[in-house]
Amino acid sequence: MREVRWERMFPDELETAFAKCPAVYLSYGLCEPHGPQNAVGLDALKAHAICCLAARTYGGIVAPPDYWHIHEIGGYAVWAARKIGERRPWLTAVPPWIHFKNLCYHLRAVDAMGFHAAIVLTGHYGENWKDLKSLVEILQPHFGMRIYGLPDFEANQPGFGTSGEKGDHAGKVETSLLWALDPDCVDLSRLPSEGEMVLDKHHFAMGPNAFESSRREGERMAEDEARWLGAKVEILLREYQQDPPRNRTPLSFMDIEQIWSREIEPQLKEFLTMKELFEGQTEGPPPQSRWRLNWKVLP
Repeated sequence: MREVRWERMFPDELETAFAKCPAVYLSYGLCEPHGPQNAVGLDALKAHAICCLAARTYGGIVAPPDYWHIHEIGGYAVWAARKIGERRPWLTAVPPWIHFKNLCYHLRAVDAMGFHAAIVLTGHYGENWKDLKSLVEILQPHFGMRIYGLPDFEANQPGFGTSGEKGDHAGKVETSLLWALDPDCVDLSRLPSEGEMVLDKHHFAMGPNAFESSRREGERMAEDEARWLGAKVEILLREYQQDPPRNRTPLSFMDIEQIWSREIEPQLKEFLTMKELFEGQTEGPPPQSRWRLNWKVLP
């Protein structure tokens, strides 16, 4: 199997891969509860593996995955109080301003390498992917390479089965995908019985239809997502070739700091991940809940 993971490649292999396809995949996720049947790193494991499948099939290089993502804040805390409860959550959470600023630096690094296209794929859901798209829109004019940011479910075409689900949380879609991509990280024998589901309303954020998971469907979905990403990379590379930047001078660290302070930080309070409630939520976590700690950030 051809190696596409940046951190596991030798310099000559990287140069050869870059010459064939100057595209890079950056994958993001989170360690968080995904039911008793899935490893807690599902989000990043899934996103990174899909990127690797796309790169092996269609070309490009896959950057090291990032397991530190947004949680504990605003609507995420409200969701966690309801879906996880008060047990130890095993989160690798950072606030939005840390995650998104790190992403700015990651994009700076790959742009400075000379890549022509970058896919930024998040396997973690909630409102963060909408803010990711807003961030890419702000950053694109500052970079020579073409950038596209998305949640992996956007690439899941047509979805799972007759109802066409494209994404869920530790339900049949995510469990099936991880089962196909990294089978050692899924153990369906850990699923609760129907009686246990009645007794435990949280069950560590498991999707109620996880019992319908299918490794074969996961394999089909993973191939669909890789194909979608490969087609998107082709579009980005073509756009770059048709209108190459006149100046590919790399941005400095201080350039990123200035872009952040001048263009991104003033808009941060409007990012959806900074809101106390997500759409459909009506109240914050209970007063004594562990999830009250970082629920409210803005004065």
